[in-house]
Order: sequence, then C-alpha cells, then structure tokens
Amino acid sequence: MNAFGNLGFPVSYLVVAGGGAGKADNNAGGGGAGGYRANVVGENSGGGASAEASLVLKGVYAVTVGAGGSNSNGSNSVFGDVVSFGGGLGNNSSGAGNAGGSGGGGGYVSGAGGDGTDNQGFAGGTGFGNSSPYGTGGGGGAGGAGQNAPGIGGAGGAGVTSSITGSAVARGGGGSGGNESGAVATAVAGGGTGSNSGGVGGVAGTANTGGGGGGSAGGVVGPYGGAGGSGVVIFTLPTQATVTFSGGVTQTSAVVGVNRVYTVTETDPGSTVTIE
Repeated sequence: MNAFGNLGFPVSYLVVAGGGAGKADNNAGGGGAGGYRANVVGENSGGGASAEASLVLKGVYAVTVGAGGSNSNGSNSVFGDVVSFGGGLGNNSSGAGNAGGSGGGGGYVSGAGGDGTDNQGFAGGTGFGNSSPYGTGGGGGAGGAGQNAPGIGGAGGAGVTSSITGSAVARGGGGSGGNESGAVATAVAGGGTGSNSGGVGGVAGTANTGGGGGGSAGGVVGPYGGAGGSGVVIFTLPTQATVTFSGGVTQTSAVVGVNRVYTVTETDPGSTVTIE
C-alpha cells in the first residue's frame, strides 16, 4: 500500500494529438491542430472547454503520441482512456477541409472548413473564392477557429496555453492558409505558416505541439502543404509514485513542486506506462 492507499494516485494530464497537414496539391488550406484534452486545474481543455474531471490511476495504461499528418489527418494520441483525435487535412480547390480534433482549412474556391471535435478543437476556415489572390482557409486550433480567407490565406486558429510543466507553453495552433500573392497569414502555438509564393511549400507544424501544417500557394508543381506537427502526452504524479515505461517510449521527467512531470514525445506501437 502506498501513501495514497490502494485506489491510486491523482493525475493531471495534457494529451495533444498530431496536427493535420496542408494537402499535397496547389492552393490547399492549412491543417487543423491535433485534438487537445487536459484536466489541469485552472486551465482550459480544447474547443473552449474547461478542464476535464480529476483522475486517479494505478495500473498499466496505453500511451501513444500521435504523428503529424503528411498529406493526411494527424494521428490520435492516447493516455489510458483519454483519446485526442488527429487534426484535419487542409483541402484544395473547392474541397472542404477534413474534420478532426480541429478541422482543416478549405480550398480556395470557397471550400468550407472542416469541423473540429467537441471539447478538443475548433473548425477550419473557408477559402476566399476563385479570384486573386486565391486565399485558402486557416486550419482550426485548439483555442479558436481558423480564419476565413479575407483574400490572402486565413490565419490559423489559436492554441491553448498550459503550465503543466512549470512553464507556460502554447500548443495546438492551426496552420495558416496559402495564397498566390500578398502577405503570409499568421500561425501561432506550433502551427505552420502557409505559402504565398509558387515553389515554396507551407511550413510544417512544430513537433510535439500538435500544430497544423501550413497551406500551399498555386500555379506550380510542388512543394505543397506542410506536414502537421507531432503530438505530446504530458502527465504529473506525486513523487511517491513509481512509473515504468515499456520499450520504445521517449520521455523526460522533472520534479515540479510535490509532483514529477513526465513528458512523452515519441512512442512505438503498443507502448504502455505502469503506475504503482
């Protein structure tokens, strides 16, 4: 029996999925951020939700860090029963962005933004229309919707800031849309910026933020939309807990106050964590 009894240990968590890519084609919208779920007291979860319910764990649990999408949605991240959904692909032409944790941006011919997932992220933005500068929709973020293209590409949606590691870090930003001329639309919180020039691809989302990839410009044969950023699984436990990871898990830990914070940045298929 440990100091907390046989029921287990209180756990705070932040689980971010992989971000969606901008499509590998001309005039693609920005990728949506990976779904964002957290139960850190006093902070927000994704999609405008408050922190999720408190959690007590003891035993063996699945842990998965979702990869960023490459011409696809991002992959899911998992911590026990907590599943965050990969961000949606930003589409091209008149195509709608894919749904995901946060939705991908729509193509330039007024393509609609993809839907986000409740309590994880927001929708992507709509493309400008079939006229210069052919802006595409911004990808949705964990903290705000992707912008409808105002001419140039739409800005990526805002992320969410967490201090679970002891330092404030914003994650889960959407990728900004692309356009054929004019300024580059903004992206924050790990989202990649879109392209505004033929022959220059959208910027990839930042690794371990779940940021969406930037959208593409038009009129050339590649490079196209940027890849999504990989996700991350972060959780805290009292220092009395013993934590063991299976092989193939890349993680770091540090003591913050009375807890140890574990940051998992990469996993092999079937990875687990044992808490006792």
